[in-house]
Amino acid sequence: MSQQTERLYEFGPFRLDPLKRLLLRAGQPVVLTSKSFDTLLVLVEHKGEVLRKGELMRRLWPDTSVEENNLTQQISALRRALGERAGEHRYIVTVPGRGYSFVSDVRTVADEGADLIVEQRTRSRITIDVEEEQPEGRAPHRAAEIALAPAVARAASPRPRARLFALAVVGLVLGLLALFAQRRFADDARRPAADASPKSVAVLPFRSLNADANDDFLGAGMSDTLIAKLSSIRQINVRPTSAVLKFAAAPANSLTAGRELGADAVLEGTVQRAGERVRVTVQLLDVRQGRLLWAQSFDEGLGDIFVVQDVISEQVARALLARLNGAEQQRLRKHDTDSIAAYQAYLRGRYFWNRRDEEGLRKSVGYFQQAVAEDPTYAVAYAGLADAYNLLVNYHLAGATADECERRAREAVTRALELDETLAEAHTSLASMKFYGAHDNAAAEREYLRAIELNPNYATAHHWYSEYLNMTDRPAEAMAEIRRAQELDPLSPVINTTVGERLYFARRYGEAAAQLRKTLEVSPDFYHAHYLLGLAYEQQGMYGEAIAEFQRARELGGNHAALAAGALGHIYAVTGRRREALLLLNELLKLGRDMPYAVATVYLGLGEKRQAVEWLQKVPSADAAWLLRADPRLDGLRSEPRLRSLLQAG
Repeated sequence: MSQQTERLYEFGPFRLDPLKRLLLRAGQPVVLTSKSFDTLLVLVEHKGEVLRKGELMRRLWPDTSVEENNLTQQISALRRALGERAGEHRYIVTVPGRGYSFVSDVRTVADEGADLIVEQRTRSRITIDVEEEQPEGRAPHRAAEIALAPAVARAASPRPRARLFALAVVGLVLGLLALFAQRRFADDARRPAADASPKSVAVLPFRSLNADANDDFLGAGMSDTLIAKLSSIRQINVRPTSAVLKFAAAPANSLTAGRELGADAVLEGTVQRAGERVRVTVQLLDVRQGRLLWAQSFDEGLGDIFVVQDVISEQVARALLARLNGAEQQRLRKHDTDSIAAYQAYLRGRYFWNRRDEEGLRKSVGYFQQAVAEDPTYAVAYAGLADAYNLLVNYHLAGATADECERRAREAVTRALELDETLAEAHTSLASMKFYGAHDNAAAEREYLRAIELNPNYATAHHWYSEYLNMTDRPAEAMAEIRRAQELDPLSPVINTTVGERLYFARRYGEAAAQLRKTLEVSPDFYHAHYLLGLAYEQQGMYGEAIAEFQRARELGGNHAALAAGALGHIYAVTGRRREALLLLNELLKLGRDMPYAVATVYLGLGEKRQAVEWLQKVPSADAAWLLRADPRLDGLRSEPRLRSLLQAG
């Protein structure tokens, strides 16, 4: 099967790439709006022709009725982008009463994907009327002849001997090219497979150079948007926002940050806003070699920020990959909204959502609501709203309004998917609701798999799918998914802790403890890592260490402190500290049905199996079934007749 040919156009110092939708000047991208790019492409593709204004407008706005002034503005913007001054006609000529013509010498370049590039130069000549600004009192030039390409000298037919010589030269050149191609392909075949492995990049939070702290969201939002765009490219592993947030609070050397994140490359930048203009400076660094891969500065109106993001994401992708296909180019150029007001509200929402505290989550709800009010078709903002409501519930911060938050989360995720069925974040949120709320396992798995299909780089989808697989008794698959999540987000405390949890429930206690200690080196105050490390130490007979970890988990646990209290009561009981165990049991009993699992474990440690079974029966059946199968502390209860129905549940 022949490789699809990609046609490029070159004129002057410019190269126009229709597939990548890029205009390069001497190798550097020229920022164009999407419509300006379309206008230029139509003109170049019809080089030498006079395109009437009506025809151009129909091509550029096929389903919309627009005024002629819109076309005039696009032509004016193009002339500025191409560097034409008033009265110049190097590229675009206005034909009075008719339309426009592209008059520069254009080369059509056919890139076959190999090293051999075939070029074709277009030559033609037409006579048109030229409209120019003239000094006062001087009549405009009429019927000026514009050469669209250099004249071609006509030579006499070559003599037979000359023709034979030319054929010999051509044959020699083709033979050399064939030999070069053979060696090149042989080199490619010998190249290590590692060269073809997925690239990884970390987009560090962009630093705001404005003194006003209210503008911090712009830099964080810029990096968040670029992470989302680049995550759509399957060949690139992109570190998620959660992994790079720590470098916003405590900026580090870029290469050091990249090595800590396990990334091949790191993108860093600054953002400075002045009124309705914004200056963005970015650079892409090779972490392993410490060299600059690409750098660019942009000074644009705030309304062009979407174009700047397109150019940055495409340049980063091109620096890491040899080629992007058309679908990948489209994903990189996808804009979730055209409303600057909605976009800024969304950025503020994500900025506060990423703080992961009650104040930040409640502020994020307000900003996401503002974003969808500005643009009711802004699907990503609805997904953000669902995420905010879900975390308020999951972090037990919703209080009496938990049911209302769950309802609003369902409404928001439903609306997000109505607007854009391809949002991996929305499918992941819906999967969680299906599993934990509706207990619809089949639907939950479909949604998790759909999310991963849409965005294989979304670490949360792999993490939550691992939770689902673990709860449905598929431990090997669960381990594979959480390892993939860890590759994508190597600094995430919750993902690293979950890796330790998988090892613990697989009875690999030493490995679990080692993993959890590593987690605590990075996140020393992460409650769940202390809790699980205590469990791993207990199973290894390291009771003093286990007690210390449970006590620390209880201090840090907040609403989860009762679970650590149950574990502490259990280990007090099995180590003969019965009085201390009974004191903790009385505390837990005051909570009643809210913590049946914690109460059951203390009773079990005290040797009171009947009470342990009674309290375990109060745990939701699906959770109880999984705990009976997984928790080594409950191994002695599986033969209990009263628990057989629980073992069959879930």
